Amino acid sequence: MTADRTGPVVTTPYGAVRGRYEHGIAVFRGIPYAAPPFGPGRFRPPRPPEPWDGVRDADAFGPTAPKPPYSEAFAQYLSDPVVPGDDCLNLNVWTPEPGPGARLPVLVWLHGGALTRGSSAVPVYDGRAFARDGVVLVSVNYRLGVEGYGLFPDAPANPGLRDQLAALRWVHASIEAFGGDPGRVTLAGQSAGAISAGALLVAPQAQGLLRRAVLQSGAPGASDRDKVRRMVRRMANRLKIPATAEAFAAVDRELLLRTQAEAGRLSSPVLGGPAFGIVVDGDLVPRDPLRALLDGEAARGVDLLMGWTRDEYRLWLVPGGLVEHVDRLGAVALAGAMARCHCGHEVPRGYRALHPKASPSELVGQLVTDHLLRVPLHRLADARPASSYVYEFAWPSRLPGLGACHGLELGFVFDTGDAPESARLAGEGAPQELCDTMHTAWVRFATDGDPGWEAWDAAHPVRVLGDGEPYTAYRPLDSEVGLWSIADRTPDPVDGPHAVRSAELAVTVRRLRRSIGARLH
Repeated sequence: MTADRTGPVVTTPYGAVRGRYEHGIAVFRGIPYAAPPFGPGRFRPPRPPEPWDGVRDADAFGPTAPKPPYSEAFAQYLSDPVVPGDDCLNLNVWTPEPGPGARLPVLVWLHGGALTRGSSAVPVYDGRAFARDGVVLVSVNYRLGVEGYGLFPDAPANPGLRDQLAALRWVHASIEAFGGDPGRVTLAGQSAGAISAGALLVAPQAQGLLRRAVLQSGAPGASDRDKVRRMVRRMANRLKIPATAEAFAAVDRELLLRTQAEAGRLSSPVLGGPAFGIVVDGDLVPRDPLRALLDGEAARGVDLLMGWTRDEYRLWLVPGGLVEHVDRLGAVALAGAMARCHCGHEVPRGYRALHPKASPSELVGQLVTDHLLRVPLHRLADARPASSYVYEFAWPSRLPGLGACHGLELGFVFDTGDAPESARLAGEGAPQELCDTMHTAWVRFATDGDPGWEAWDAAHPVRVLGDGEPYTAYRPLDSEVGLWSIADRTPDPVDGPHAVRSAELAVTVRRLRRSIGARLH
């Protein structure tokens, strides 16, 4: 079972694993934290892995969860390796000191990808720099798409989130043997990974498993159950089967992935639509995570580091030429964004007044970004002052049109800016000084809860990381938050003469989704 007897060996609760040394760092890849989620375990909560005898090689990434490939429009920017195999509930560990005496801080990484794509094997997420700087880095694979977030009448909800909880429990039980401190665990995620981290913050079963959390480009929240059910029904109709876990489990995996990709073609972060997501289930997710955090009921004593990129929306619009397409649609696209954000006309009028020279795509993009990210994270920081730190990543990509887009900051966080996969988004020549600054902030936060700037308070400090020296901006969101306060007081136009307008708006949004979907696939 072993090929290299010179690598570091660590004993886990299920058996011993042998990693390898790379640049002076002990690396263990593909360690199972749960059994393969297929056969009788398909669409079910994760089960413990079977213990093994001897020493198991952990020198290569384990299988990735089943997922469709990115469309050609996105694949030019985003790397998403596929490792075949059933044993996809696995994780990786980078540590400078494998052994129980080091008690180093631990950062557990949950990748993004809209809960349908991504894996821990993406080269941008290499954990060597964290281990080099004294943090044990753990990256996790979990079930995706319909396998992880389908909603069925005959199976528990949120199996992918339950996988992440199982990984956290594995860390709590095992990480001391790898040199980590189970009492100093930071759960970090980006995009869908941040949304997942937000849900685990309030999960009763996860209490006591983490000390800090990083939410990058993703706010806590729960998807509408009917929205997820519609996605499952779309797939069931295409497959001509009942919308049950039993029926889906009998479908060939490759056919299921193709059908999932087809059914999700018209969904987008900008205009929404049926999609997979974390739902309130009365168990692991007892209520909406953001509301629970705002009420102060959960995650007491957990420090938060929260951030976004200045131009998140550009990764959603630039591929496939959607910026130009949205600019041509003009008012139609703005109407779609209003429906997506559930806001009245006062909000886009206010954005136009604040940004008179902005194009329609810029207005739509910033409106949706504020709705999905900036405003909920701003409110979360308001609810948890003194233990929250907020930043904006503002360095623009060297590639045309991308700006400081969604996902661009990850090569800086992991100090992997020189990796070819990072250059897909950043272009050539990403500044190492900014890599050092961004990475150091995360290391400091994981180590002692202080990223290097002042905590959130009434002045609303936001650390801006971009070209030139980092600086702190104060109250940068007040005007936007004021607009959203107006929107919150605006009644939904569902009665009387507004009903016709609502119906027209729904038709507009459907047409817009079809138009955007056709350009991306």
